[in-house]
Amino acid sequence: MDSQLIPLWEIAGASSPAASWLEPPLSRDYQVLTSSLGEHVFVVNGSRLYDVDAATASRIRHLLQQPEPDAEARQALESAFGNGHTYIDGQPLPTPPLRSLSLNVAQSCNLGCQYCYADEGRFGSSSKFMSTDIACQAVDRLLAEAEPGVDVIVGYMGGEPLLNRRVVHQCTRYAAEQAQRSGHRVRFSLTTNATLVTPEDAALFREHAFAVTVSVDGPKALHDRLRPAHKGGGSYGEMCRGLALIMADGGPGHVSARITVTPHSGALLPVLRHVVDMGVGDAGFAPVQVSPNPAYAFGPADFEWFLNEMIRCGEAAKAALLRRERFPFSNFETALNEIHRGSHRPYPCGAGAAYLSVNAEGELYACHRLVDAENWHMGNVSQGSDQAARQQHLNQHHVDRQLPCRNCWARYLCGGGCYHEVEQRGRPHCDYVRGWLAFCLSAYAELAAQQPAYFRDPLRYFDVVTANR
Repeated sequence: MDSQLIPLWEIAGASSPAASWLEPPLSRDYQVLTSSLGEHVFVVNGSRLYDVDAATASRIRHLLQQPEPDAEARQALESAFGNGHTYIDGQPLPTPPLRSLSLNVAQSCNLGCQYCYADEGRFGSSSKFMSTDIACQAVDRLLAEAEPGVDVIVGYMGGEPLLNRRVVHQCTRYAAEQAQRSGHRVRFSLTTNATLVTPEDAALFREHAFAVTVSVDGPKALHDRLRPAHKGGGSYGEMCRGLALIMADGGPGHVSARITVTPHSGALLPVLRHVVDMGVGDAGFAPVQVSPNPAYAFGPADFEWFLNEMIRCGEAAKAALLRRERFPFSNFETALNEIHRGSHRPYPCGAGAAYLSVNAEGELYACHRLVDAENWHMGNVSQGSDQAARQQHLNQHHVDRQLPCRNCWARYLCGGGCYHEVEQRGRPHCDYVRGWLAFCLSAYAELAAQQPAYFRDPLRYFDVVTANR
């Protein structure tokens, strides 16, 4: 992002009765933020951040509070912060080639998580397991529809994918061989509760540099309460055993922890510290918005608590970065690096675009959270992806074609929200998203000024000091 000081005290005056009222409001295109270093203006077009003096910030805040600012005010802001280029013009993206498939190899699970949106992997149906033949057809489909020579990703999902470890092992070796023949580089990912990991699984993950995401919901008492085993008792001990196997002998390519948050999770900073201290590469939170058990799903009132807890964790991570120590809070680090790159996107993720998910029978869906949802069906592995369905999805879900998204200043950082969550729950989380992004933008302004080396080379930045939280 750009960062520069702009004195704008002479910016446009108050609107006159003769002014031409323009829609939408200016607040969709600009936002004034405060950090410990002063005032900043976030420009939505291109996700650019500027330092401004206090008087300028006050004047711009006044303009942004007007429901219908005049053309003079709009032109003054554009003259000050415009760069002559519109990064997102409202046109849907054309359907891209495939880059990633997730394989739901086991639509079943050995745990009975209290909040599971996927009904323990069954997605409202019965338990199902993918055959090796379907898994290999999925790999062939991915390589056939990917651009020549690009990196592709094969991910394994569930339920618990290691309930079908034979297919995981066979498909991985098949994909590595076929990718080499086709001139692609294949990478692998797997999301697991870690309770079933064997030394042979861990060796496969190391050999093929898997990115492994382990579900860890906190210290033993909390984890066991939220993630019990079907046969009774908790799963924390077996998860720790599996995690240790995964991380042994140098570990795979990367290990992340996914911490699912319910309204009953309690203070989050101790939970995050506990999980980080397990030695994972990074850890992040995901709130429950869709659950068959309403007691575990966030309601509108829960997001204020969640925002305050997330900011506490973000402040701890920011303080560590200022000390040149790493506190690998992935929600925070991902936001910082996207802000630094000036990320601006009209969709929340690649679902239905370059990424699709395969169910046990070989049918293609927009993503792993939408498996077996007929309105998100997008082809099958034998006949190919449904280009028309994918394009229709991109046409309908561009963030500028949705309300209230198109009038939100955070729309190109958010992209409109998870399709599954929005379809099931609407958007009760929007104020939380804006609050979290405002915090991250302010934190970025501080870190970019005080520790710019972090953004130039994050890996080498931490060579100086080992984190001591």
